[in-house]
Amino acid sequence: MKYFLVLIILLIGSVVAFGQGKGVDTQSQRITDNSSNKAPANNGTKQNVQTGPGINFGKDKTPERQMLPNPYRLTARRDVIIKAVADVMRDRKLILDEASSKPSDGILVAQPYTFIKGSVVTGPQLNRYASVVTTENRNWTRGRYTITVEVQAIDGVTANVSVNAKIEGRTDGATGGEWISLPSSGEAEQEFLDALIQNVTGGSPTSPN
Repeated sequence: MKYFLVLIILLIGSVVAFGQGKGVDTQSQRITDNSSNKAPANNGTKQNVQTGPGINFGKDKTPERQMLPNPYRLTARRDVIIKAVADVMRDRKLILDEASSKPSDGILVAQPYTFIKGSVVTGPQLNRYASVVTTENRNWTRGRYTITVEVQAIDGVTANVSVNAKIEGRTDGATGGEWISLPSSGEAEQEFLDALIQNVTGGSPTSPN
């Protein structure tokens, strides 16, 4: 009878252990198996990882504009270039100053051209055409430039063209308005040269660096 009771107890214990084994969390087991299957460059069963082109460190950024030499050598007769200068001035709403110009000497001067007005917008545009270096906080209300072009013949088919711009900013205060001369940044000269070369050659001389 004693041995019979021991046998009954052993049978009951085996059944309980077997039931606990069947209750193992299969999800946890799968997670463990998958994690142990990962090796370097092995994403397990996830194979749709996108590599992409990587980080672009400014490869496609806007290229800087190439600065034109000033004076610029043009392949054309001197009289053709002088006529082209007058045409470009007219297209850019510049009025030829006949009193200051000497076409026979290859010198053409435009009257002062006001390129910006208004106290809000004048400052940024003035900084584009001039090197505004001042310790004073000025209230700029207008900006203007005066273009002077000189054409010097090298031979019968080529000439050097020099473009100079006088930049001025206007301030209005209690004592009235005042035009102040400022160093040119070269932007006005570059714009005029570019337009002139296109007029003479039919193509733009500028290209990305």
